[in-house]
Amino acid sequence: MIITGILQSIDDGALNPGDLIEDSTLIARYGVSRTPVREALIQLEAEGLLIRAPRKGAVIFKPTLEQFLSILEVHAKLEGQAAGLAARRLSAKHASALEAATVACEAHAKQHGDNAPDAYYQLNLDFHRVVAEAAGNTFLLDMIKSNARKLMAYYRARYHYRGVIAASAVEHRQITTLILARDSGNAEKAMEQHVSFDHVTAMDLLAALS
Repeated sequence: MIITGILQSIDDGALNPGDLIEDSTLIARYGVSRTPVREALIQLEAEGLLIRAPRKGAVIFKPTLEQFLSILEVHAKLEGQAAGLAARRLSAKHASALEAATVACEAHAKQHGDNAPDAYYQLNLDFHRVVAEAAGNTFLLDMIKSNARKLMAYYRARYHYRGVIAASAVEHRQITTLILARDSGNAEKAMEQHVSFDHVTAMDLLAALS
């Protein structure tokens, strides 16, 4: 319950890199003792999602530029692999869900342009979730989720930049077309490129959330 709540807060943007998580706040919110709170924080620390320091509490993991680029490199490969596997293993159910998620992103981009970036980001998460689930590998899905949460705030901030929402929706359509066509190799390459940042953009995003 505690872990699920913290993860949901990260996903929703209520918790961002560097934010403090106090034991007392969690104890009051969930009506539990200190022991389950500490156990939850230890587990999240083991997953690399937060850092605990003696007498300073726990904070949401905030990467350095080097860490950011290293995590991104791995994450792009994982997302790409998921898209490649999805193209090979796509079921009718996932094909329908993928098309719906892609259309939702396109509709938002057409209707809102650069506005409502946080709402678009939730649609973007749904698109990537469908692709990862369509890959049919639960271990890969868990790895993608874990890595994504370390970068989530930065991906969310990216959609506040002019033109990024429209470009994202176009890329989603391209990836979907490749997956539906069972073009595994090109779907993997397209997804890997889609989730990557260049060095300058990474620096800008890190600065924006400092």
